[in-house]
Amino acid sequence: MHHKATQPVLFIPHGAGPCFFMDWNPPTTWNGMAKYLANVSTSLPEPPSAILMVSAHWLAPEFTVTSGQRPNLTYDYYGFPEHTYQLSYPAEGMPSLASEVVSRLKAAGIEAHEDAHRGFDHGMFIPLKLMFPEADIPVVQLSLKADMDPVSHLEAGEALTGLREEGVLIIGSGMSFHNMRGYGDARYTQPSETFNEWLVNAVHDTPAERKRALGNWTTAPHARDCHPPRAEEHLIPLMVAAGAAGADQGRTIYTENVLKTRLSGFRFG
Repeated sequence: MHHKATQPVLFIPHGAGPCFFMDWNPPTTWNGMAKYLANVSTSLPEPPSAILMVSAHWLAPEFTVTSGQRPNLTYDYYGFPEHTYQLSYPAEGMPSLASEVVSRLKAAGIEAHEDAHRGFDHGMFIPLKLMFPEADIPVVQLSLKADMDPVSHLEAGEALTGLREEGVLIIGSGMSFHNMRGYGDARYTQPSETFNEWLVNAVHDTPAERKRALGNWTTAPHARDCHPPRAEEHLIPLMVAAGAAGADQGRTIYTENVLKTRLSGFRFG
């Protein structure tokens, strides 16, 4: 049997709604991010056997996974052009991976559930349309836990790190800056740069220091300017990714100033 290459772990920015698939002003706003996402697959050791996607757009009381064979798409963005509600991404689900995720979490003492009816949200299909446009890799989505406690998300990632050796690509899909009031506002440029510098240092640190720093991310400079209270769901997928990184070092593989704010993407392993 073919030995599967161990996949890295990613934290990716997924943009704003269906931003890559519509006109924007200025038209080039999302080009750099789109190019980064489109090139991710070429940097992997081999095509993943499956993708485990942790999206900012699904909060549940306990960790929950999509266990349907063919989840529908959920167009959970509002006020965008009509054609963006016709986008398709016909990836299969993978019930066997869903149940493995649940059993690994439970083995670590973490409550977890399956949801056979939940669809794929735009934190999944918008970036994956660029990353794996053929939609030929099965995908399971993992929810965030609604309390958004960073430590429990780091621990969930730790429980799932072994999936990487089975060829599963674990992706945290969010944004390193996500304050709706701050996008396009020059007053947020410096705060976003300062927080980004802290975040990059945390991600690049030793695994033990990384866990300590990310577990206390709210104490970082300008943390709440970049991720307002009870609205940090776009940062928390990074915690799952960092936990799943295990002993692997983190590095910054995308960084750009978009809408007057600094955005970054990270890779572990």
